[in-house]
Order: sequence, then structure tokens, then C-alpha cells
Amino acid sequence: MRKLLTVLTAALALSVTGCGYNTFQTTDEQVKAGWSEVVNQYQRRADLIPNLVNTVKGEAKFEQDTLTKVIEARSKATSIQATPELINDPAAFRKFQQAQGELTGALSRLMAVSENYPNLRANQGFRDLSTQLEGTENRITVARNRYIKSVQDYNVTVRSFPSNLTAMVLGYKEKPTFAVENEKEIAKPPSVGFDAASGKSAGAASGAAK
Repeated sequence: MRKLLTVLTAALALSVTGCGYNTFQTTDEQVKAGWSEVVNQYQRRADLIPNLVNTVKGEAKFEQDTLTKVIEARSKATSIQATPELINDPAAFRKFQQAQGELTGALSRLMAVSENYPNLRANQGFRDLSTQLEGTENRITVARNRYIKSVQDYNVTVRSFPSNLTAMVLGYKEKPTFAVENEKEIAKPPSVGFDAASGKSAGAASGAAK
């Protein structure tokens, strides 16, 4: 009887006020759009790494362990299919987030180590790629923040009355978001540390890296 009463109450609320149905459609689309931008920026970063790695390989004495960790972290991050369904699966989302965080850490280490190699720092291709990478990390941070806000708006609708009745009837559930203890640290772009970083085009950087 209690279950039937709950369903009838929810149905009545839906018929009278709509219980936020349209809001769900709007916020859900915003979440999807925000996620698409996050994925695009992560892919942009992944696309830059092969040329960066090839350029670093030109420095004969560069720390191989540092370079290997970047390669492995990129492989792990790109092996996870960032499908729209992933944002509805907390476990898969955490796995994706962890992989991207590991890649961020590996890149930060590479940039820090590069400070010990004057010849590498003077390489125009490396400078160009580093500038592009730093810009991409900034765009990732912006995209992540927008996604976090869109998920927050959606989840508030899921939890709030009377829209929570719609969520119960139609199966809308809270979505996972980026949230870790060292969120601020992960969000920081890798430090390049050049005195005069160049802003050449991606084409020039790729050519120099070959």
C-alpha cells in the first residue's frame, strides 16, 4: 500500500507540475556537452604527447624512466573509452579520472626533469610543444570546472523536491563528478619554467619533433 501511495503521489505531481522534467532534459544535455568538451581536451593532450616524446628522445642522456612513465600513463589513459555512458557509472568514472590524473603527474615530472637538460630546453620543437601542452592543461581545467558545475546543477535537481519524484519515477540518478583530495594540485598545469616560452604553431612543433 505504501509503495502504491508513493507511485500515485509521484504520478499526481508529474501531472500537475511536471516535477522538473524539462529541467532534467536541460541539465542532462548540459552535462553531456560539458563531458564532451572534457574528453576533447584530454584527447588534444594525448595527441601532443607522441611528438613531445620523440623530441625528448633526442636528448641522449634524458632519464628513460621518466619518459617511460609518460608513455605508459598515456597508453593507460587512452585505453579507457570515454563514452557518454561512463558518466553514469561511478566506478568507471573513477577509473578514467585516476588514469588521467596519473598522466598529468607523469607529464609534470617530465617537465620538471627537463629543467636539468639545457640542450633540450633550447630545442625549439620542445619549447613549442611545451607551450601547447601548458595551454591544453589550462583548457582541461576550464572544461573540468564547467563539467563539475553542470553535474552539480543536475544532481541538485535529482535530490530536490518535487523534482526528486520525477527522478524516482523515470530513473534519473546522481552523476559522478571530479572530486579528489588533491583536486587543486591535479588541476594545476605542468610547470614549463622557460624564461621565454615560444608560441609557434603546432605544425612547426611537429616538424621539429620529427
